Amino acid sequence: MMFGICNEIFQGWKLEDAMAFAAKAGYDAIEIAPFTIAPYVTQITPEQRREIREAAKRQKIAISGIHWVLVQAEGMYLTHSDSGIRKRTSQYFCDLVDFCSDIGGKTIVVGSPKQRNILEGCTYEQAWGWAKETFAASVERASQKNVTICLEPLAPSETNFINTAEEAVRFVQQLQNPSFKVILDVKAMSSEAKSIPQIIEETWPNFACFHANDKNLKGPGFGDVDFNPIAAALHHVGYNGVVSVEVFKFEEGPEAIATRSIEYLKKTFTR
Repeated sequence: MMFGICNEIFQGWKLEDAMAFAAKAGYDAIEIAPFTIAPYVTQITPEQRREIREAAKRQKIAISGIHWVLVQAEGMYLTHSDSGIRKRTSQYFCDLVDFCSDIGGKTIVVGSPKQRNILEGCTYEQAWGWAKETFAASVERASQKNVTICLEPLAPSETNFINTAEEAVRFVQQLQNPSFKVILDVKAMSSEAKSIPQIIEETWPNFACFHANDKNLKGPGFGDVDFNPIAAALHHVGYNGVVSVEVFKFEEGPEAIATRSIEYLKKTFTR
C-alpha cells in the first residue's frame, strides 16, 4: 500500500508547495481537489495540466487521482429529474476523466452528497436509474483512459442516496466495467451497523480507493478510531492501492495534520 494526502488540507498553498511538503513528510501520493485550481476542470488549460504533472515529477510524488469533484461546479446533479441537467453532468464526468488522465491520476472519487440527493417528488428507483444513466458515458471513457471512477457510500446524515458499501457495490456492478468501483472512507463507514473490518472484507475486491480519517472529521490518529484492525483487514484482502488522508476540520494546521497522520499510519500499517 501507498500513503497519500488530499491537497485541500493545505489551504491557500500553491499546489507544488503542498506536493513538496507531502513528499518530505513521507507520503507517496497526493490526491487533488479540482476546485483548488478552478471552479470547473474545463477551465484548466492543457498547459496547466502539463505543469501539474511536471511539478509532481519534480517533487517525486505521485498524483493518485482527484476528489471533491463537483465542489463549485454549479449546475451538476447526478439524480436530477431534468434530463438536460443529467446530460450536462454526464458530459462533465467525461471531462473529469480527461483531466484526471491528463495530470497522471488513476482514480476519481465521487462523493458529492448535495448533487445526488433524491429530490422531492422523485422515487428511489427513479434516482437509481438516472444516476446509472449519468455515469454510463464517463465509465466507458474511464476504461479507455486507464482511470477508475470510485463511488463513495455516505452516511444518511449527508445524503439520502447510497448510504452503505453494500448498496454502492450493487450500484457499480450494474455497468459491469472494472473502471467503476467503490471507495471506502473510514468516517463514512463509521455510520454503518457493520464493523469497518467487516465492510472491508465484504466489499473487496470492489473498492479501488481508501480514505483514512476519523469519525470526528479529523485525521487518522486524531480521534477514537483504532486503525489497527482496519490495517489488518486491508492487508488480509490484499489491497495494494493508496490510503489517502482526507480531513474536514483543519484547526491543527496542514503541517501538523500531515505529519501526525503519516506517523500514525506508518506505525499502524507496519506488520
